[in-house]
Amino acid sequence: MATNFLPTAANPILSPSSPSSSSSPSSLLAYGYPLKCNFKRQTILCKSVNLPAVLHRPVVTKRILSLSFLTNFVLSLAGKGSSDANAAILEADDDEELLEKVKRDRKKRLERQGVISSSTKEKEYLQDLVYNLSKVGQAIENNDLATAGSVLGGSTNTDWVQKANVAFNKLSSSPEEKDEVDIFNSSLASLISSVAKNDVESSKLAFVSSASAFEKWTSMTGLFAQLKGL
Repeated sequence: MATNFLPTAANPILSPSSPSSSSSPSSLLAYGYPLKCNFKRQTILCKSVNLPAVLHRPVVTKRILSLSFLTNFVLSLAGKGSSDANAAILEADDDEELLEKVKRDRKKRLERQGVISSSTKEKEYLQDLVYNLSKVGQAIENNDLATAGSVLGGSTNTDWVQKANVAFNKLSSSPEEKDEVDIFNSSLASLISSVAKNDVESSKLAFVSSASAFEKWTSMTGLFAQLKGL
């Protein structure tokens, strides 16, 4: 029989009747067997037993470490380069958008200057407005509401007020400028009403409000330096 000629330790596969098949995994390792074997339906199912730690530990060499470090370094540079490129694209877009805005603002400013330069009559209307407001302000400061009332004319239908609104309508281009015109006209109506009631304090407040709105409007339109008395 084969089992009589081969030693048990040298037999790679143990028969079910062999006394060595009941040996523990440790005894098998002692004879050099790396596997724990189980026979079932003549099929050999093998699974690993606890191997020494040295068999499971990956072999790490200086070359592997160097390659790993180099790979991580290259990837980090690639990522940084991509981030820098994206930032540069965004910055270029911002610069282009800013440049376009500057061009648009410059175009509007030149157009406004052209309109103002050609609006000689409208600037005269506004200069009359400055002159009449100055007279009303001096009269109110002296508590002379009778003089202030005579200049104001008792309503917003006064000729110089109507002509001033013609200039406002022509030279106002932005919503903010039109808002200041509305504030001016509303304050002027309150001023006329307060003067007619002989209310000095209310007249002073209304005058300051109307004068402030007008000065703000001239600053927005670029007319502040072109009108005398402001």
